[in-house]
Amino acid sequence: MARDQIDMTPVERRDELVAWLEQGCKPKAEWRIGTEHEKFPFTVQRHDPVPYDGPRGIRALLEGMQLLLGWEPIMEKDNIIGLYDVTGGGAISLEPGGQFELSGAPLENVHQTCTELMAHLAQVREVARPLGIGFLGLGMNPKWTRAQIPVMPKGRYRIMTQYMPKVGNLGLDMMYRTCTVQTNLDFSSEADMVKKLRVSLALQPVATALFANSPFTEGKPNGFLSFRSEIWRDTDNARSGMLPWAFEPGMGFERWVDYALDVPMYFIKRGDTYIDVAGQSFRDLLAGKLPGAPGERATISDWANHISTIFPEVRLKRYLEMRGADGGPWRKLPSLPAFWVGILYDDGALDAAWNIVKDWTAEERQKLRDDVPRLGLRAAIRGRPMLDLAKECLALSFAGLKNRKHFDRDGRDETRYLEPLGDIVTRGTTPAEELLQKFHGEWRGSVEPVFTEYAY
Repeated sequence: MARDQIDMTPVERRDELVAWLEQGCKPKAEWRIGTEHEKFPFTVQRHDPVPYDGPRGIRALLEGMQLLLGWEPIMEKDNIIGLYDVTGGGAISLEPGGQFELSGAPLENVHQTCTELMAHLAQVREVARPLGIGFLGLGMNPKWTRAQIPVMPKGRYRIMTQYMPKVGNLGLDMMYRTCTVQTNLDFSSEADMVKKLRVSLALQPVATALFANSPFTEGKPNGFLSFRSEIWRDTDNARSGMLPWAFEPGMGFERWVDYALDVPMYFIKRGDTYIDVAGQSFRDLLAGKLPGAPGERATISDWANHISTIFPEVRLKRYLEMRGADGGPWRKLPSLPAFWVGILYDDGALDAAWNIVKDWTAEERQKLRDDVPRLGLRAAIRGRPMLDLAKECLALSFAGLKNRKHFDRDGRDETRYLEPLGDIVTRGTTPAEELLQKFHGEWRGSVEPVFTEYAY
């Protein structure tokens, strides 16, 4: 999430929270595509983490980006922690370990997403190069220990850092050592939201396999193809996972609100101050009885911030967020929105995708999700190999994008962005397996070449 919401409208009743989510419904003509991607900054000279302060630090990078773009700074006390485009465009934000995130603008087609991405990477390079900073596109940092990584000066991350070890073993790795690419997509009604949520939850492991790109930890293979995905299995099970209840009768905005109300809070923000209420209940805040902030009443901002701290494989806000993919090389980043737009924004493709997954049990969905981080395209569901399932999903996405008929200046449609995924299923190997082949072959047991070969 790029920046904390600022809407101090008081909220007192559950149905106001439901209504807030319902306001996300949009007619099909207004559906948009938002893409977010994170990348690791590193020092070009030594491949070390980049500190926040100093003449060649993250602050200098953000200040340079502000001068270049003319975007408004996002400040926390005296520190610049991000930038946003006041004209309704994108935003740049910092993840806990300095991961640099572009939260893209809501755009009409994947061509625009690709243009936005290329422009962003060119701008970042222009500012970063004189500072001796490079950027790496991987799902998990391949080299650094947690202790080496600088902590960004954001109050919400201090609170999360203290809380994470109480609820899982790998939450700090999630915060400080992983990068993802996500796409955010719209729905027209409650029923449309439910159908898209169910299809994308069930098929999220397909995206995890196709984008698996995190096989190294601290310079060595970690035994996984997507260790980033494995990390989420032991981060905080109260706020992550495959949401089996979303497939039960009665699913809708109200059911999501009840789920979110049961997820423990991290913080509330008053002015510039983050108040640590980690582990406490939003229901108590609604009633004005929050132990960590006596007398405070809930606001729309509190609700928006709270639901941004829930981390299932697909997240409902006023749109749906696809959260299953590792960060990767720049050529593949537009492939993620293309994949999901083709399946979820075309009625025929969505119906066909639902037919694939509708009979799967919660246990089968969970097993596929649990197996994919280690097995990638070799995972299976009901004896059906993931590679076969991925090929079918790509075919559906291709047909859906064809039907959209969005052409670029050269007359090409959005199916071109699926080509990197087509290459993966043709070869039958994930990006992580390519990295491992290089590690055991030409890289001679070193991850150092990744900082040149896989830099943006």
